[in-house]
Amino acid sequence: MRMKLFAIAAISLLLFAMTACRKPASETPVSESPAAQSDCDRACLEKYIDQYMEAMLSHEPGPALFARDCRFTENGVQLQLGEGLWASMVGKGTYKFYVPDVETQQIAFIGTAREEAQAPGEGSPVAIALRLKINNGLISEAEQLVIRPESNLFDPDRKREPSAAENIEKMGAPHSIFTEVIPEAERPSREEMVKTANYYFSGMQQNDGKGHYPFTDDCERYENGGRATNVPLKPGEKRPDPKKELVYSSAWSCKEQFESGLIHFVTRIRDRRFVAVDRERGIVFSFCFFDHAAGKSRYFKSPDGRDVVAGPTEPWTWQVAELFKVEKGNIRRIEAVLHRCPYGMNSGWSTYEQGMSDQIQ
Repeated sequence: MRMKLFAIAAISLLLFAMTACRKPASETPVSESPAAQSDCDRACLEKYIDQYMEAMLSHEPGPALFARDCRFTENGVQLQLGEGLWASMVGKGTYKFYVPDVETQQIAFIGTAREEAQAPGEGSPVAIALRLKINNGLISEAEQLVIRPESNLFDPDRKREPSAAENIEKMGAPHSIFTEVIPEAERPSREEMVKTANYYFSGMQQNDGKGHYPFTDDCERYENGGRATNVPLKPGEKRPDPKKELVYSSAWSCKEQFESGLIHFVTRIRDRRFVAVDRERGIVFSFCFFDHAAGKSRYFKSPDGRDVVAGPTEPWTWQVAELFKVEKGNIRRIEAVLHRCPYGMNSGWSTYEQGMSDQIQ
């Protein structure tokens, strides 16, 4: 009995000491961040993009928004926060496309901004593709592509390429297809959505005209704000025949371009990272690289035996941010922003082996 009373007294004394040492509730620090106590929802994640853009415009990456060890890359190069577009941004653009991923607490974004220009005015427009990772209420990873005017789509027949940012801003807002909500009962799993989007990359790389091409009949693709499929013909112009041409055409549909077997100049699609999946709206956002090996790869036979010579004469790579609208296992709309970079460029987020692989990372 004496030992039992002694044990009860010891426990009581310990509890009293713990209570005495505890701070009053009013003295306990409370984080101002909306995500500090729980995971972010869609609106919360979108707010981080807005705060990030405001911080970049002010050139001040402060500790209230960023983790102390936040990792930052621009166009595949790891930099210190405050460098790159952080140093030269002079204004925000008008186009905003958010892809929140509440499951992974990441958000992807395509938008526009203004960068300091030589001539006075409102600045030079640039397109931005961005990924943020949120941990404990702070941004722990920031990955961005900046597509400047000199980095637009290659077309030797045109004297001047329009700015990617200008084209994107002309679109006004994300297409209404992207804003349509998928009924909850019809939403595929995250893995199924990624698998469908990856068919696009695999089908293009294989270029055999016989792959699985899950495109809807009304599928459209846009690159740097410009239409890349089903482009209307000029008056009097005859529609190219996918079974006879030696160069693929932007007048063809998504499926016709793939079935033509004329995309061989894209020799490898690698470092395929699907970084944000919005299951509510059926959107998959990816980063990857399109290699153009040049040399012997320019000479090939189409699936039906046509001898073809096509593609760049020097090796180079597209660094790509691409998003897909997936409905019932099919791709309905594709939009991409592309930055021309050195052949074999790495994302800054992958090992060499991952960066060279054509498998999902």
